[in-house]
Amino acid sequence: MEKIIINGGKKLTGTIGVTGAKNVALKAIVAACLTDQEVIIRNVPLISDFMVMVAIVRELGGEVKITDHVVRMRMREFKKEKISLEEAAKIRASCLFLAPLLARMGKAIIPNPGGCRIGARPIDRTIKGLRKMGYLVAYNSKDGFFYLKKKNDFKSREIVYRFEKCTHTGTETLMMLASLLKGIRITLENCATEPEIDELINLLNQMGGKILRTGERTIVIQGVEKLGEAEFTIGPDRNEIVTFAIAAIVTKGDVLIKDAQNVDLFPFIQRLELSGGGVENKKAGIRFFYKGELTSVDVETSSYPGFMTDWQGPWAILMTQAKGKAVIHETVYENRFGYVEELKKMGADITLFNPDIQNPEIVYNFNLSDNDPSYYHAIRITGKTALHNGVVNVSDLRAGATLVLAALSARGKSIIFGVEHLDRGYEKLEERLRMLGADIKRVKE
Repeated sequence: MEKIIINGGKKLTGTIGVTGAKNVALKAIVAACLTDQEVIIRNVPLISDFMVMVAIVRELGGEVKITDHVVRMRMREFKKEKISLEEAAKIRASCLFLAPLLARMGKAIIPNPGGCRIGARPIDRTIKGLRKMGYLVAYNSKDGFFYLKKKNDFKSREIVYRFEKCTHTGTETLMMLASLLKGIRITLENCATEPEIDELINLLNQMGGKILRTGERTIVIQGVEKLGEAEFTIGPDRNEIVTFAIAAIVTKGDVLIKDAQNVDLFPFIQRLELSGGGVENKKAGIRFFYKGELTSVDVETSSYPGFMTDWQGPWAILMTQAKGKAVIHETVYENRFGYVEELKKMGADITLFNPDIQNPEIVYNFNLSDNDPSYYHAIRITGKTALHNGVVNVSDLRAGATLVLAALSARGKSIIFGVEHLDRGYEKLEERLRMLGADIKRVKE
């Protein structure tokens, strides 16, 4: 077991870079399996989630070579069509492998995906799309595996599928699969609009795909016979930028994040400036700094171009240091406030509640059938609160970043358990924070 120990109250200052986006890297390695040629992916974050995806590729027969933050990958042929339960249970993105397996082998056997437990996160929207496209899908409740198979032929050369609700994973999976359906034109509607989706489109097109976003939420794919080699560089991780930005401000510090100006952070920066946080665009990046008393600002999470669900935990820490009352309304996942009780241990004044919503089917992106009366969809934070040290446990990746930020701003020594969750999305987080002046160390027990 490992833990992180933080002596809080140290100002963070200096310059730091961020790694490539996790939400692109995990999908890029799946996309590379769509071809038998070599694909080179640069600026890969060396995080545990990525290494799990690498293990799955190797298990399926792929060749992977990692040098520094560059991955050279080649899936000459698949050795098997089944993803092991052991590996898939570690990460939700494992379900995306059904796309190259179906495209190149015509069949796939995948277990229900694992990963952070921040809600039900079903893949039902993906499954409905597969059936609409003409694939046979059966689920065996006894072994927990989906059995998927390609039909001999497709009835139509033109397929239109509209997602009932926006889905990041569903958009990526169907888009990758459709890219190799030669002679078939597939239109996906109500797609995810995040920049990470467009990065994946760029990679697939570099490989020879014919994919075009024709509207804000519409993507058209003209299937081709074969995809080929490509060399691709992943852009900066938006979640890392936000984490370091808030770390700078809640510690009353001053940090320049390199290359952050090339990333779409508008929903975050707009609210940060409203709260009184310091933001300055510079040639090398964006400077985030404390410039005086903060004011409470409400946020509601939503799909792009709204405020990211991954940002709401860190934003909660910022609001504990702001004067007034702030509401965070989570609309993407039904159960994502697992960090609240831990923050209360550190002195945070937070109340969980459910807002009165007249049209929940429209407002909430999760399946209402997955909701539970014990779940809360909003919190009210009263600030400014001087957080103190505590012993806390991490429940998921973003909750881990939230608790680290709390400990950095708190007085005294805090101990954080469950840090393996942090490693899923942050590369050497404690070492990089230490470079900025944090008193932080990882200890093995």
